[in-house]
Amino acid sequence: MATDAGGFPVTRTAPGVVRSAGAARDLAALDARISGCYACPRLVAWREEVARTKRASFRDWDYWGRPVPGFGPADARIAIVGLAPAAHGGNRTGRMFTGDRSGDWIFAALWRAGLANQPTSTHIGDGLELTDVRVVAPVRCAPPANMPTPEERDTCSPWMARELALLPGLRVIVVLGGFGWTALWPVLARAGYAIPRPRPVFGHGAEVTLDGPRGPLTVLGCYHVSQQNTFTGRLTESMLDAVLARAKAVAAGAG
Repeated sequence: MATDAGGFPVTRTAPGVVRSAGAARDLAALDARISGCYACPRLVAWREEVARTKRASFRDWDYWGRPVPGFGPADARIAIVGLAPAAHGGNRTGRMFTGDRSGDWIFAALWRAGLANQPTSTHIGDGLELTDVRVVAPVRCAPPANMPTPEERDTCSPWMARELALLPGLRVIVVLGGFGWTALWPVLARAGYAIPRPRPVFGHGAEVTLDGPRGPLTVLGCYHVSQQNTFTGRLTESMLDAVLARAKAVAAGAG
């Protein structure tokens, strides 16, 4: 398999994503394959343009400028599904939610819940470690205006599908926002989970438990930790804490 200048295996087409994701035998291999994906031309152009021009406050940074892999241990029982990396957040730092206001919220909440060893996440190497939770996304490249297209979502979905499959202890998925909620159901259906008809409607606090090949899986809805939601009070710290508390209870078999 060809590699790029960073040494990552290269994938350039949607069928290639399917093959490459399916061939990853562990999370480390999957992370490397995600990092070498060039399957969506619009997203590739945008992520690289942002990495070249930079934001003035980050002019001394060497931007990641690639797809952003997931973050968290392989024995996680909880997965958090976001939307996509921020142009000057994950696209800059190379770690999901790291270096932006949304990350300030989610990692502080994970710390309060006992799922992270510190409340801040500024850069790779800052000492942050997660316990029992892995952060993933339906789309791995920063999209213009934070809006991936349906085609980009679908092209990227095999990465998320394989990542969830490589979490053998997975019991709960917390979905941040309607985009991730919509993207998740086809992934779970293809994995053999029984999806209700009609599909569950997204809402903060929504809870759906599915039967599947690895036992029950609970999906929890939560408003996204976007500035639009947190600045306006649509999502508060207590609301986010309550969802994570519920996720922990279900993962522990207490809910």
